[in-house]
Amino acid sequence: MFRIFLVDDHEVVRRGVADLLEAQPDLTVIGEAATVREASARVAATLPDVVVLDVHLPDGSGIDLCRQIRQAHPRVQCLILSAFDDDDAVFAAVMGDAAGYLVKTLRTGEIVSAVRAVAEGRRLLKPSMVRHVTRSVDDADEEDPRFGALSLREKQILALIAEGLSNRQIGDRLGLAEKTVKNYVSSLLSKLGLERRTQAAVLQAERANRPTLDRSASERSR
Repeated sequence: MFRIFLVDDHEVVRRGVADLLEAQPDLTVIGEAATVREASARVAATLPDVVVLDVHLPDGSGIDLCRQIRQAHPRVQCLILSAFDDDDAVFAAVMGDAAGYLVKTLRTGEIVSAVRAVAEGRRLLKPSMVRHVTRSVDDADEEDPRFGALSLREKQILALIAEGLSNRQIGDRLGLAEKTVKNYVSSLLSKLGLERRTQAAVLQAERANRPTLDRSASERSR
């Protein structure tokens, strides 16, 4: 019997997912929470096999909650269930050490199968996306040593700044509070030795347009 914990601020969603999972002979829902604060305490107390959580929560980010859970309780797997389906959201899930990322529009059978797969220790994130995230970070560090000081989250936010997104828009995209985004922006500007976000946007745009050396060709030439 796999023990599941649900985190979503919409009670209707939690009830629907709970009823769906409880109908399975090998799955049981042992707890629910609507906020990061509630979830942090209750997950620590119950230690479920899988936490199914939303990206957007009233008092913080589900991605950051996922990272906290994984760091404190490595045996607890996290499955992101979100209304958003884009590369930035999946990128964030990879950084949060989630075992999988699903959209709420999936069929009920697919959600059940995904929860069961994660409970069994499988990962549902595409290997190509994980490799892409890792490679993009490595490439950035090699091109400019200043970027090596940035965290993965700061690098992601820098890329969105270059796209012209405001702090609020970045927060909506990544499931972060606007104040949290502002703190990340201040930190990355300091690490890059810049004063304004427009300077950061220009720097990132220049890096993005700079031709990169093909890794395989480089390795063959050695």
